Amino acid sequence: MPDNATPLVSIGIPTYNRANSYLKHALRSAINQTYKNIEIIVSDNCSPDNTESVVREFNDPRIRYYRQKENIGSLNNSNFCLEQSQGTYFLMLFDDDLVDNDFISTCMDAIKYNSEPGVILTGAREIDSEGNVLSATHNTIGGYSTTDFILGWFDGKVPLYLCSTLFNTKRLKQLGGLHSKTNMYEDVVAYVQLATKYGRVDVFDIKASFRRHDSNMGSAVHYHEWCEDSLYLLDIMCDVVPDHAALIRERGMSYFCLRNYRHAAGIKSPVKRFLAYLNVYRTFNYSYSPLRFIFLRNISPIMNSLKRKITN
Repeated sequence: MPDNATPLVSIGIPTYNRANSYLKHALRSAINQTYKNIEIIVSDNCSPDNTESVVREFNDPRIRYYRQKENIGSLNNSNFCLEQSQGTYFLMLFDDDLVDNDFISTCMDAIKYNSEPGVILTGAREIDSEGNVLSATHNTIGGYSTTDFILGWFDGKVPLYLCSTLFNTKRLKQLGGLHSKTNMYEDVVAYVQLATKYGRVDVFDIKASFRRHDSNMGSAVHYHEWCEDSLYLLDIMCDVVPDHAALIRERGMSYFCLRNYRHAAGIKSPVKRFLAYLNVYRTFNYSYSPLRFIFLRNISPIMNSLKRKITN
């Protein structure tokens, strides 16, 4: 295959203080790609640990290591990786996530090495801190319109994680990188805008792992910021499909109401937690009852326990 048929793919790894935990695994998954025309940009956000020595141990000429002079914040560190990237496509691989060895080659096969969509999306799995699989979701929206793509996300038919997405580097840079109103849904904002304007390619297979652990669960303290960004994202979704805006808004209000109950559920004080539920309920036009959420949240463990007993 000629060189011009194998475009350079950039893998950005923003990292902070994970030299002794997940960073090695993320780096190894990047280095072990069967698709060889890659560059790996590691941006160390002024970590107090031995991040640099861990990166240098890999001794791979495709790695470019940068150390920030001071902590510039997680999002700025991520966008720094994008700014340094030179590839046609860009993968944001957080230092606790993983990609399968054939992630990039599968994505390149899907576009036949010659088209340039805004995004390429694969299926993804969620793993815990030890690498155990919590859930796995195929990308089942291949061929769907933008409206059905958005509704498919609401329905869990496509997992939207940075680790399971290849961005068109030029287009993402033109968008100004990853950003949103409160920077909670900055990734989904980019997916929607780029997919709508430049097209998307969907890969059914599961090719990436998002690691679910305490430090990336979304703070209950900032649930109001999640609410604000949810409304911002919903406005963008309605703008890109004006003919179906009413349907998107109706479904989205219920979807985001439920999601933000889950953020508020982490509030320790029962009184403050319930007041937060009421605030979410009002914010999303009373579209999903908090009492229903509380009931289902409490009954689910009981039902799961009964199922296990029946199975055993």
